[in-house]
Amino acid sequence: MTESQTAFELLLDIDRRCRLLAADLPSQETRLQRWSGIAFRVGANGYVAPMGEVAEVLHEPRCTLIPGVKPWVKGVANLRGRLLPVMDLGGFLGLELSKARKQRRVLVVEFNDLFVGLLVDEVAGMQHFPLDAWMASTASGAPFIQGHFDGDTQWQVISPFALAQAPGFMDVAA
Repeated sequence: MTESQTAFELLLDIDRRCRLLAADLPSQETRLQRWSGIAFRVGANGYVAPMGEVAEVLHEPRCTLIPGVKPWVKGVANLRGRLLPVMDLGGFLGLELSKARKQRRVLVVEFNDLFVGLLVDEVAGMQHFPLDAWMASTASGAPFIQGHFDGDTQWQVISPFALAQAPGFMDVAA
């Protein structure tokens, strides 16, 4: 610091030199666009749900059985004072009902007036996929399966909001 520089002028000089040496951030065009979701497994199938469509992930709660319902309706649970109907997603999809395991989780979905838990075999956490790896679904026949991402595992994209509106999802009476 020279005698003629004030402390403020010295800070301005340091700022100027740091800015000259700093690396630029990538421009918006070069940043890879990514899609993020909650990945989970039902049987041998890998699924991923959009981040905004899963309110929370819970350990499997204790459920009270409901008589006269389809086998994939596990019952209702008390979640912080709210009744949460719990549905076995595999059973609804026509797969084998989930076996009792420590890894089972419940994905909580809140959509309009619907508050429901989807029982899955295991949650693999948040997954990120490049948007250019998206493959739209055309043959599934299920409107809530919207496509898939390929990688080491094929992750089918399932929309809990579309599932909640699917024919038969709310038809739980046996």
